[in-house]
This record gives sequence, structure tokens and C-alpha cells, in this order.
Amino acid sequence: MGGHQVRAARQLLARALDGELPKHEQVVAARSVIAELGSPDRLLELIAELASGEGDPEGCARLSYRHVLGFDKLLLIDGGPRRMLRAHVWHPGAGAIGKEDIHNHRSPLASYVVRGRLAMELYEVRDDGGIEAARYQESLAERSSDWRLEPAGPARLRLTQTGQFAAGSAYALPAHTLHRAWCGTDVPTVTLFLETGSGRRPHTDVFTAAGPHPGAVAKVPLDVREYLGALSGLAELLRSS
Repeated sequence: MGGHQVRAARQLLARALDGELPKHEQVVAARSVIAELGSPDRLLELIAELASGEGDPEGCARLSYRHVLGFDKLLLIDGGPRRMLRAHVWHPGAGAIGKEDIHNHRSPLASYVVRGRLAMELYEVRDDGGIEAARYQESLAERSSDWRLEPAGPARLRLTQTGQFAAGSAYALPAHTLHRAWCGTDVPTVTLFLETGSGRRPHTDVFTAAGPHPGAVAKVPLDVREYLGALSGLAELLRSS
């Protein structure tokens, strides 16, 4: 199902990412395909088509939500493993330094900055020195889609790198890379996000210096009306770029 742009995006993802590629080739292919899909005119046409109800709005809405790390996570194409294309809309002031938790991911990822600017910090675990933090293992609760946070003891982290990714930039991170990111401008930032690799870790690692976390954090999916409204808002953002 879907209109021309949805079908073309699905075909591009399948052509670029299917098959047993070595890990480094998977990352290169993922960065290339999201850069192609993230070109302003092409992405606007895809988002506008999805906002009109093409594709799978019911299925994609169930996997779209306001993320606890400070951005709107909108699933655009559900093509199965290695072909889940998402748009992230980062809002100014949300997830700023000192508020967003340092974390890693279940799978390697590639991302492309479509609009605005994304700021990022990278960290490593230290035996001594550095930032004191509480460590958690994050996983999905068995009977719901909520985030479950299991305390894993104290830790120390060292900042290793800072960066700014402007519109037109692409980056990739291995699954275990500890980082935090936030909107680096006073206007919303839009990124495309694609997980790479067929294997997924059962949990992620989360570090916070902001006090204890609750044992579970609710993940509230968007309903179809909210999802289509978010896509329409995203299309307006892209038109104003």
C-alpha cells in the first residue's frame, strides 16, 4: 500500500540495505540512503504523501511517540529490520545539556540532519575521575511497550568529544557508543534516523546525574489523528526551510 513516494522509498531502502553486507558496508549504505531520502524536495514529497494518509498510518502511529529524551519520534516507513525509517523532530530547549540522559542504542545507527543543527556529546566509562552518574539498564516491559529501567550501580563517565551537525550532515554510531544529543539552534531540528544491522541488543545503557529514575517510564503512542497532524506539522517545517 502507499503512493508513489512511499513505494519509491521502500524500494530504495530494500535495494540498498537487503543482503548480508559486512558491518562497515551496512553503515556506508545506511548513510547513503538516508542522505538521498533526506534531500529537501524528496523528503517533503514523502512527508506530504504520508500526511495525506498514504502508507500505513495506523501501524506507524502505534510506533510513534514523544520521546523522553526530548524529541518527536515519527515512524515513516516500517520495512522490517534494517528498514525502519524515522523522522526525529527536536525542539529547542528540550533535552538540553544536564537534562538528557547519556545513553546508547540497541543497534548501530545512521542519521542525517535535514533541517537545523544537532549538538552531540560522546562519553566513555571510566574507573576513576570524570562525572559521577547512576547507571541503568533500559529494556521494554514484557507486557507493555513501556521503558523499564533496572538500576545497575554507580559509574563514572568522561566526555570524549563534542560536535555540531548542521543541515546536510550525516553521521553513524556503533550500538555501544555513549552519547547525548539535543537541538543546537533556537528553531526545531529535523533528522532522519535509520538503525543498521540485523542483530539488536536486548537492552540499552542509560546514565544519569540528575537523581534516581522511576522503575518504568510510560511510552504513549500517538493515535492516527495525532500522527497525521505531526506529519503535517513536519511538512510545514520543511516548506519553511
